[in-house]
Amino acid sequence: MTSPHKDAFGKPVGHPVKNWTKCDVPQHSDMIGNHVIVSPLNVARDARQLFDANNMAEDGARFTYLFTDAFDDFDAYKAWLEGMAAHQDPMLHTIIDKATNTAVGVAALMRFDPTHGVIEVGNINYAPALSKTIGGTEAMYLMMKRAFDELGYRRYEWKCDDQNAPSRAAAARYGFTYEGTFRNHMVYKGRNRDTAWFSITVEEWPAIKAAFEAWIAPDNFDENGKQRHRLQDLRS
Repeated sequence: MTSPHKDAFGKPVGHPVKNWTKCDVPQHSDMIGNHVIVSPLNVARDARQLFDANNMAEDGARFTYLFTDAFDDFDAYKAWLEGMAAHQDPMLHTIIDKATNTAVGVAALMRFDPTHGVIEVGNINYAPALSKTIGGTEAMYLMMKRAFDELGYRRYEWKCDDQNAPSRAAAARYGFTYEGTFRNHMVYKGRNRDTAWFSITVEEWPAIKAAFEAWIAPDNFDENGKQRHRLQDLRS
């Protein structure tokens, strides 16, 4: 009779995961970097600043691939945030610019699977003040660091509409590996969504972490704030 840990030819199945125990769910505490603080959403503190920051965009294009449209009315936006804050999963976080002490974006840790060590980052919405900044990249690093270093997850996922070219490019820049596209995965806003899947695994994390830390370091930027080395180049 074939061993439950071997295939029909007697070869081991998969590689062992020694001493594995389930992970914890993310805690409600701040992740503090040099440029930003990633803090669990506090509607009373954050709603007005986030609404104003989003309204600095010329149009609602930043909401094209989110599950809600841009908000023209503050009360409606605040009500949406209150609905998000009521959930443990997704756990929405506010990204606060340390220099101005202003909320400039949101991102969530979500789809927790502590048993198997899988977690996802999503619901990312950067206002113009955060887009293409050191702080925007640092926020993603801090959330990965929590998942891998603090909570012990084995797999960190990124998913987006397959047509969302900026999101796909961001995933590649941050070090995620494209794994494939789930066709006809969702219907949202009255249209089909094919979903592109990306991930970083715990085995890949040390090199990705080192690249983030080298990129964020002050000496990677010249006196005009221009990067000396690209993040993706530091990984290679």
